[in-house]
Amino acid sequence: MLSAAGVIVVALAAVLVPLGLAHEKPLAICITDPTTFPESGVAGWQGEQLENAATIMQTATALGFGRDGQILGVMTAMGESSLNNIDYGDWETIGFTNPDGSRTTSIGLFQQQHWWGSAEQRMDPATAATLFYERLARVPDWQTMDPSLAIHRVQINVDPTYYTRYAADAAAVVDALSAPC
Repeated sequence: MLSAAGVIVVALAAVLVPLGLAHEKPLAICITDPTTFPESGVAGWQGEQLENAATIMQTATALGFGRDGQILGVMTAMGESSLNNIDYGDWETIGFTNPDGSRTTSIGLFQQQHWWGSAEQRMDPATAATLFYERLARVPDWQTMDPSLAIHRVQINVDPTYYTRYAADAAAVVDALSAPC
């Protein structure tokens, strides 16, 4: 049974994949139930964090992204929110402002600001992941770029190499959650 978010992802996949926006051969995977992992989790990531990673991976797959795309999505959410779907961002935690001096409005797994979508969209993990992947699909040759630089082109953060520190963990989580169908 699909949730409302799952229906949105499937509907968007029906639109985006035929348009060639994914640019990567989809990987047929079955997502392992994250609740079956030991309490220690995978590479220190556990519980709800792994459930959010699984949602990101399912969304990526539905939109035609394979393992590399899944890793980028999980890396991004690790770096932005520690894979926690939080309703606050950099303004609330460190007083960070946008380059124009306005306060940031970032929320959710990907810490997306108001111009990404409504608060409801940005707080729904599948929809937030869809918003991320729609923008990643528009980055020319993202598959050949350094992963952190490709993410930076989507997220437009201060440090283009920021996400590099999450590459090994993201790959471990994606591989652990991936199972042959």
